Amino acid sequence: MVRMATRRDDRTQESRRLLIDAATRLFAEHGYRRTSFVDIAELAGISRGSIPWHFGNKLGLLEAVVDAQLDAVVGGFGGMDASLDGVMAFVRRPGARLFITLLAEAVEDDSPIRLHYARLHAALREAVRRAVPPLPGIPGEAYAALLVGAVIGLHAQWRVAPEAVDLDEVRETIRALLPG
Repeated sequence: MVRMATRRDDRTQESRRLLIDAATRLFAEHGYRRTSFVDIAELAGISRGSIPWHFGNKLGLLEAVVDAQLDAVVGGFGGMDASLDGVMAFVRRPGARLFITLLAEAVEDDSPIRLHYARLHAALREAVRRAVPPLPGIPGEAYAALLVGAVIGLHAQWRVAPEAVDLDEVRETIRALLPG
């Protein structure tokens, strides 16, 4: 027997979505370690006690944020626009800032987000391997790592000094370097 969704189920899902959206924004702006339950709850407009109820703890909330971003990024690569234009459009999205902010924390040996970020990079490399054929004689894994690294580096440079990095010009340069 299929159970019908209730108003409570709808409110629960909406609360969860609001908390993930607020955490995504705050993690992008302030980092994981400098964002508190209070900050997230205030931005979401939801009681801070809802965070452990939905996610167990702050790391559980981070996992939900990373999963949502993985779905958005990999879904974009695997579906609607795996083109260079699609990648460059993604770099420009305000929410993409999260990846650069988390990277700074993820490289620390004791970072609680290190493994989650490694999983994100692995998913990005896999999406690139499926979307972009490697050059002849170049191993697919190395090629995917190079392209993901180039986009991450480009994204970081643009976020730090947007006046110094012309994304349209860079896109055309990448287009000239890639086969096809």
